[in-house]
Amino acid sequence: MKKHAVRIVGGDYRKTPIPVVDVPGLRPTPDRVRETLFNWLYYFWDGDYAQKRVLDLFSGTGALGFEAASRGAAHVQMVESHPAAVAALRALRSRLKADNVRIHAGDATVALARMTDGSYDLIMLDPPFGQGWLDRLWTRIPAVLTPNGLLYIESEAAVSPPDGFELLRQGKAGHVHFHLLRFAAMQKTVNNPEIS
Repeated sequence: MKKHAVRIVGGDYRKTPIPVVDVPGLRPTPDRVRETLFNWLYYFWDGDYAQKRVLDLFSGTGALGFEAASRGAAHVQMVESHPAAVAALRALRSRLKADNVRIHAGDATVALARMTDGSYDLIMLDPPFGQGWLDRLWTRIPAVLTPNGLLYIESEAAVSPPDGFELLRQGKAGHVHFHLLRFAAMQKTVNNPEIS
């Protein structure tokens, strides 16, 4: 199936095309879904991204992470395992001179296991569908989020958040369900080095 092109919809890099590499299961988040998500974030963050730290797991094309960087997030950490996708992410970061973006080539569960300092204000999860990723990740996410941090999820079905998470917003586009949750549990303070 031929992939359509996507573009950054807002911020400093607005209208920048994002290459969509031929990777099995890659589903770039559609423009209108990203626009909805960032409208939600604008509301909950009062339009202020300047101090926000964002983790984009399963980055794929990087559409979500580069959108956050475009809008002024202080730090965006991308995690992607497919070599072709990683190469495309690094090429786009270089082209944009996006110094607030870091890219880690590796597995999402391994990356999360190394990030237990509770320093991210937003985690964006758009994992491959039908592989049970959310069930594997729920218990790891609290250690990475700040108190009252936000969690964005795309999934093949509506998500019922576990204890400690509050559903703030949800929507559906085609076969994709998308959700914004808030982490309401107490933070554990652990100092671990950040991945790079």
